[in-house]
Amino acid sequence: MEQRLLVVSPVRNEAAHFERVALAMAAQTRRPDLWLVVDDQSTDATPQVLARLARQLDFMSVIGTPPPASDETPKDRLAVAAPPRAFNVGLHSAGWQSFTHLAKLDGDVELPPDYFEVLLGEFAQDPMLGLAGGVLQERDGDSWSKPPAGNDYHIRGGLKCYSRECLESIGGIQERLAWDAIDEIYARMRGYRTHTISWLIARHHRPTASADGLLRGRARHGHCGHIVGLTPTWVLARSFKVARERPRGLSGAAFLYGYAKATITRAPRVEDPEFRRFVRRELRHRTRGELSQRVPRSSGVVSVAGRGH
Repeated sequence: MEQRLLVVSPVRNEAAHFERVALAMAAQTRRPDLWLVVDDQSTDATPQVLARLARQLDFMSVIGTPPPASDETPKDRLAVAAPPRAFNVGLHSAGWQSFTHLAKLDGDVELPPDYFEVLLGEFAQDPMLGLAGGVLQERDGDSWSKPPAGNDYHIRGGLKCYSRECLESIGGIQERLAWDAIDEIYARMRGYRTHTISWLIARHHRPTASADGLLRGRARHGHCGHIVGLTPTWVLARSFKVARERPRGLSGAAFLYGYAKATITRAPRVEDPEFRRFVRRELRHRTRGELSQRVPRSSGVVSVAGRGH
């Protein structure tokens, strides 16, 4: 079957970054069949930038989200799921069922020229690859930082690409906080593989979680851990890794705070019992896998951990 690629970019106030994003899209060795940019009520020059670029790129179209029910602008747009909501607006506007692959690209992410060619090649080689993407390189002063070593099963929300079958299987994208973890877990539950291509590197022109403040972003990630059912032990261990990110130390504390607050206030979680069982099972397997990497092979712990895969 011929691959047909739809790329949806939810954007808000991206006038400072979007032109370089568009130039990178124009330079793709495999361009999208349709690039649909969804302007989510921008208040800067983004609409004018989008209109000009849409006239130059024949594969790019622009639509807007419906006006909000309230005039009040939320303090944390990510917490109220503005990006996945705008993404869904784009999917349904484009008639996504007529495409074989659906990608989300944030309006501040600059892709390497072969990004979609490589990505679609990965899908072509593995029919059970349901969700994939590259990694993000962050700006560090006047240079670019080395992409952090992450989990090969987690794909950043600004770079996700789904097969149509996978997206249908998981029931689409949920418009809630932690959507970009929930979708991956459901994909694996349905038998699909989720994979980050560690050598396919894109540039992120706005620091991660900075749109509404770095510490607020770290706390939001902790809240997400509560939503998907991560255990306190796992979250505590994760906080030490988060603490190495900017601002150092405080990032880990904010992550823990977000998780603790969500737990204490009994914030809504994914209520699906099958989902929760699957998450606990994955956590056990990953913990055993990490132990097997840290303990010498002569130890009996390795054989026990090895049976978890």
